[in-house]
Amino acid sequence: MPTAATRRGDELGTRETIAIVGAGLMGHGIAQVFALAGHPVRVYDAQAQALATLRARIRANLDQLGIPAGAEERVTGHADLGEAVAGASCVFEAAPEKLELKRQIFAELVRLADPAALLASNTSVIPIGEIAAGLDTAGRILGTHWWNPPFLVPLVEVVGTDRTQHAVIERMIALLAGAGKAPVHVRRDVPGFVGNRLQHALWREAIAIVAEGIADAETVDTVVKQSFGRRLAVLGPLENADLVGTDLTLDIHNVVLRHLDRSPEPSPYLAGLVAEGRLGMKSGEGFRTWAPGEPEAVRARVFEHLKKSASNLGGSNAQADTPG
Repeated sequence: MPTAATRRGDELGTRETIAIVGAGLMGHGIAQVFALAGHPVRVYDAQAQALATLRARIRANLDQLGIPAGAEERVTGHADLGEAVAGASCVFEAAPEKLELKRQIFAELVRLADPAALLASNTSVIPIGEIAAGLDTAGRILGTHWWNPPFLVPLVEVVGTDRTQHAVIERMIALLAGAGKAPVHVRRDVPGFVGNRLQHALWREAIAIVAEGIADAETVDTVVKQSFGRRLAVLGPLENADLVGTDLTLDIHNVVLRHLDRSPEPSPYLAGLVAEGRLGMKSGEGFRTWAPGEPEAVRARVFEHLKKSASNLGGSNAQADTPG
């Protein structure tokens, strides 16, 4: 008996073929989004184990979300890059965050992919122009910064370079919106785009507060979670500034901005943690100390929070995919 996801794919008819380079954390999640939206998806990876577990990982995600299995059948794994991208209308690169590796991949994609295919990098901080440098077909290369997990976080930052064709940006935004995502156009190709510039500006100040002995790490986290963090999902920072008034915002900035951290380099405090092997949850200690079982509990808490707040999962409403 066909699942709801399968029936929806049939109703959508023929869909664009999507190719993804990388079957890891982000790659399999992006594949899930497009598979749920009815697209056939091909995933390339050089690691046989990553391909062997690809569908099982997607199925496990669907199980956690209460979505019947079936969409994963639209995803196929490929050990040959040319085979994976042949005939695809859009290729997403989801390789590790290493510039030279991404440049090598895009040089291959330009050679192997369809001449009209969109070529997108999922980099979170590297300027797209640096990845596309020297490639003749840079007009169809752009950035699509997905957030983890990509099947639960709706935003995708769409980033063009000064060579990316406007029609390419429009095509990508339409494709992502059709898959249930919330794409935004980042108008300048700058390191970190918008989301990570904002996120790490907050992290820089949070680290400085701990390093200067103003508060400990637990207090900093509590302040964020129990105050303005509660508003952020429904009230953005500039909305908030307009809400309280730009005049009040200016008065506050006249007092506080000169006291905020403005270091252009990573914090020595952070570098010290890394040098000491205090790498966070994976080592049991970072800014905070993590007992056995606590990291798993944090991940589960975040997943459940994102699951509850997600109204559209990869182009399909979760309720519509759940019996009853």
